[in-house]
Amino acid sequence: MNVGFIGLGSMGAGMSRNLIEAGHSLIVYNRTRSHAEKLQSLGARVADTVSDVAVGVEALITMLADDRAVQDVVFGPGHAIESMSERAVHISMSTISVDLSRRLAKAHAEKHQNYIAAPVFGRPEAAAAGKLFILPAGPTEVIEKCSSLFAAMGQRTFMIGEDASAANLIKLSGNFLTTTVIESLAEGFALVRKAGVDPQRFLEVLTGTLFSAPVYKTYGAMIAADKFEPAGFKLPLGFKDNRLLQAAADEASVPMPMVSLMHDRFVAALAEGLGDADWSAVARVVFKSAGL
Repeated sequence: MNVGFIGLGSMGAGMSRNLIEAGHSLIVYNRTRSHAEKLQSLGARVADTVSDVAVGVEALITMLADDRAVQDVVFGPGHAIESMSERAVHISMSTISVDLSRRLAKAHAEKHQNYIAAPVFGRPEAAAAGKLFILPAGPTEVIEKCSSLFAAMGQRTFMIGEDASAANLIKLSGNFLTTTVIESLAEGFALVRKAGVDPQRFLEVLTGTLFSAPVYKTYGAMIAADKFEPAGFKLPLGFKDNRLLQAAADEASVPMPMVSLMHDRFVAALAEGLGDADWSAVARVVFKSAGL
């Protein structure tokens, strides 16, 4: 397919590389141009503006940090939505709010364009390896048309349904559950460390028995070692996702006390100067409260 790709950060760089290697034709744009130029040797064309990357493509993929970044690209100066052709599809793979996803679906429909929300589960190493889990939602026939793109970037695609915003809600809820795993691991490790138990032995027992899922192995290892850099997913992004889920919960009148707890953990971690660390660095707030 002829694809435009906007957002070549820690996730987008690997995703776009895998699309090129799968034989898709890419034109790429990144605010920091040097990130885009790294893909030229693989055959990607580098666009000078958002408008340039959106013109004439069959699919425009955005993989950006937050709602503001997506809004700036789609509705701001350059207006990707004005440059896209009719029947072209915008595939938003960013973790954005339910509300913005609804707005994007409506705005693209008014332009006779298609919109798919396709957030992903997986850290940068999974993106680079083409091992993401992808959650597309939107018109079924459009998702099927884009199946080769998802196959190039992920190990499994979960079809969510026709309502695009449902994929965003699932993604935010999944990230929330990850934060509760991080919190529970941090509390458990704080207890065993204070009692003089070897944290690496505790990790071995956990991940070798009841808690063998990747989320426990990945974050358990970081928390056991008290090492949160380099960040695979920076703490401010986790804080952002926490706030987006709280907004969705408020709209649905669903009380989620753990969301409030994690909000406070993120605020405390940011106050401790951990903004460049992995989001699992909230464990340091737990350790500090335990006198460690």
